[in-house]
Amino acid sequence: MNRNLFWSVQFVFGIAIIAAFSLASPEAKRLVKQEITGKPVVETIEITRTEPLRIAPLYDRPEMVSDDDLAAVLWQVRPKFKRKGLRPNLVEHAIRTWSKDATFLDPAVLSGKDLEKFLLDNSTFMLSWDEKAKPLLEDRREGIGVNWGRVRSVSVHHDHMLACVTEAGVRLDEPVFLPTQRQATVKNIVQESLRDFKLDERETEWTAMAFGLWLPPTKQWRAADGRLMSFDLLAERLIRGRLEKGVCSGTHRVYSLILLWRLDEEFDILSDPVQKRVYDHLAYVRDLITASQFEDGHWPSNWGDGARAVTQPRNDELKDKVIATGHHLEWLAIAPQELHPPREQIEKAARWIIKTTKEQSEEEIFLRYTFFSHVGSALALWRKTSPSDFWRDWQHQHPEYKFK
Repeated sequence: MNRNLFWSVQFVFGIAIIAAFSLASPEAKRLVKQEITGKPVVETIEITRTEPLRIAPLYDRPEMVSDDDLAAVLWQVRPKFKRKGLRPNLVEHAIRTWSKDATFLDPAVLSGKDLEKFLLDNSTFMLSWDEKAKPLLEDRREGIGVNWGRVRSVSVHHDHMLACVTEAGVRLDEPVFLPTQRQATVKNIVQESLRDFKLDERETEWTAMAFGLWLPPTKQWRAADGRLMSFDLLAERLIRGRLEKGVCSGTHRVYSLILLWRLDEEFDILSDPVQKRVYDHLAYVRDLITASQFEDGHWPSNWGDGARAVTQPRNDELKDKVIATGHHLEWLAIAPQELHPPREQIEKAARWIIKTTKEQSEEEIFLRYTFFSHVGSALALWRKTSPSDFWRDWQHQHPEYKFK
């Protein structure tokens, strides 16, 4: 074969390969790329929105949570933090409760924009810490990671920061400034989370929340190991295991499940069998908290024991009661009435949590801020509002008012 004929054949062959590749399915293309590079290849998930979805509250109960009571509770959970060595966990909870739009007349209180900059701008983060501290944000080859663990300068839970800024309404194209000086966006954080998620992680509550508020109508995606993920798998993972063994006595798993259930109503992200499983599980939780509430209105940390939690009480600390009661009130505020315990029990829980929160000193609130922040969020939901919207109006109407 002469040289010209040889190269002509090679050229035609190459064109044929290119044409075949262009016509291949996305999954076939992924497998070819993975075989060539020898590394896992994950296609970028298209996110069709620039602002996260929001789960709207369903009720307005002024007879249960008055304006004065809501204002008093929100006063207690203002993000009035010392700036030096500020723990990301506090900021994450604060921005989730108050949103990116929160403003305060008191300059000592961090606004929503201040909280956002602390989490997404490494230079602002470093003003609170120093070069020796482990940074919150990490510039990775594949994307933007959020460091987490027991070190005080990082997030406490995997995907917790992402879930919190998502619920706070931070946009997908919001700039993120890294320790390497490279600029990215929140989208890079979401995409990295999609890549590195593993279904057998100990905590999937935050991942379910973040993915649920960004991805629909997408129902499934691939992780870095090539495994097909879906909201069905996430929901089943949240249901699995002993009820109180998840974060905050298992209450975050319940919140994430009702969030997915509400999203499924609009976007059909769950299969019919899994949707029913989720609903049945939430109905089971309803029955357990109906039986496990104490006479004063609080729920205990072992609420999953049902009536036995009352007849064989656990020696809970105050924080444990606040966690269970505040978190249950929060998920119930976005759940349909058929998943509620009797109305008088919800009202009793609200009275207990309002009284308890108002009684705390500023120092006591700070030491347990992450738990009490959920109280502010829950009570605002029961008034069909948000802390930032309510507070914006309240502080302008009562600029001279000083809560005790």
